[in-house]
Amino acid sequence: MYTVDLYRRVRLDHHQEELSQREIARRYGIDRRTVSKMLLHSEPPGYRRTKPVRRPKLGPFTAIIDQILEEDRARPKKQRHTAKRILERLRAEYGFEGGYTIVKDYICEVRRRTREMFVPLHHSPGHAQADFGEALAVIGGVERKVHFLVVDLPYSDAIFVKAYPRETSEAFCDGHVAAFAFFGGVPQSILYDNTKLAVARILGDGTRKRTQMFSALQSHYLFRDRFGRPAKGNDKGKVEGMVGYVRRNFMVPEPRFESFETLNEHLAAECAKRQQAVLRGHKQTIGERLEDDRRALSALPSHAFEACETQSTRVTSLSLVRYRGNDYSVPVAYGHREVVARGYVDTVVICSGGEEIARHRRSYEREDMVFDPLHYLALLEKKIGAFDQAAPLKDWVLPDGFATLRRLLEARMGKAGKREYVQVLRLLESFELAVVHGAIRDALRLGAIGYDAVKHLVLCRIERRPPKLDLDVYPYLPKATVQTTNPSAYMSLLTGAP
Repeated sequence: MYTVDLYRRVRLDHHQEELSQREIARRYGIDRRTVSKMLLHSEPPGYRRTKPVRRPKLGPFTAIIDQILEEDRARPKKQRHTAKRILERLRAEYGFEGGYTIVKDYICEVRRRTREMFVPLHHSPGHAQADFGEALAVIGGVERKVHFLVVDLPYSDAIFVKAYPRETSEAFCDGHVAAFAFFGGVPQSILYDNTKLAVARILGDGTRKRTQMFSALQSHYLFRDRFGRPAKGNDKGKVEGMVGYVRRNFMVPEPRFESFETLNEHLAAECAKRQQAVLRGHKQTIGERLEDDRRALSALPSHAFEACETQSTRVTSLSLVRYRGNDYSVPVAYGHREVVARGYVDTVVICSGGEEIARHRRSYEREDMVFDPLHYLALLEKKIGAFDQAAPLKDWVLPDGFATLRRLLEARMGKAGKREYVQVLRLLESFELAVVHGAIRDALRLGAIGYDAVKHLVLCRIERRPPKLDLDVYPYLPKATVQTTNPSAYMSLLTGAP
């Protein structure tokens, strides 16, 4: 290909020095027809194809390749034909004798021609997009996959991010509640993909049937929802891009936090910090443009939405309630009753007749059993034989004074002492652990080993009065005298002295 500089010299020689095309051709050693083309164009026009590409070997098979590629568009991306697989089929099924390169080049050309194009969009203030993403993080010393909800305001490019152990309905709604509080208002509309957390079913006419919890969230905050086309992430390209941005910038290197609470505090701080940035094509910061968004947002309602899932269930004979595959304990007095389990992101609350009867930290393990030992003490008082093997007490860590009291009670009273120890534990149903433990220490110091003494000392601590524990008045409270070990007594045993 001739250079632009040669074009310049040829055109100057002809138009300014008035040299003929023949003389110019002789001067530069080029064909006269080339000189004529140079006089028509100020720079090389490039190669121009005048006839279709001839493919003598592949031509009869291009329609077959086009059909295979068209059928692939309806299949999952990971289960589509590669160029190698198409070549194998052409040879095995149609007798093709050509090579791999011409097949590969033709497939690349077809895919380039059929690649989707997009229209730049304008975003008005007050509208949002939302989507979930995934990343690895170390929470409490354990590496695990976390699911984070990103809510984006496309006009200002402001975002809010919150991470969860699972991508659940209550996490989906809790993320909205937190995002609305972070932005200081409710968007006029939010664009989603067709997540099952919001869409229960797509009807034949394209209408979405929303989930019950998402409908309740929408009714509470009064925002419109919009949904993209199925499997078309580009319909909400802004938030799709923000999910990738969060993963690359907020999750690299792998975040390490003691809990999801501290991780989410970090993510919220990063979202606020990002508002100082000025993005390409803008003169204002994200935070300054966010003010325009906020003026278009609706006001927050007087109280936040309660992001929980409600299930009716029955208490089992083991005083357990099952929620999402895990079992949670309730007081044994509610055995075999109908109750309501409310699952929040980090808490499971169990109610009976509108009264809260149990509250547990939510477990995201599989087939886990979550106990509160206090729920079983009333039953263990009656079935004292099961005390040593009671699963709810297995991991119950109590101060050392409790173990000392139990040892002394059992040494004096045997099985009855074990039952009396359970009665002491039941004081924890009404009083704080620190108060009961202090009363046990006082009882051990005074040598008053019994439930009545401990209860009396607890009440004295609560009422801030000195104890009136006269063992002569309460003869059924035996006084334990524990002498200090004396080395001389041990030596007397060795010598046989009286």
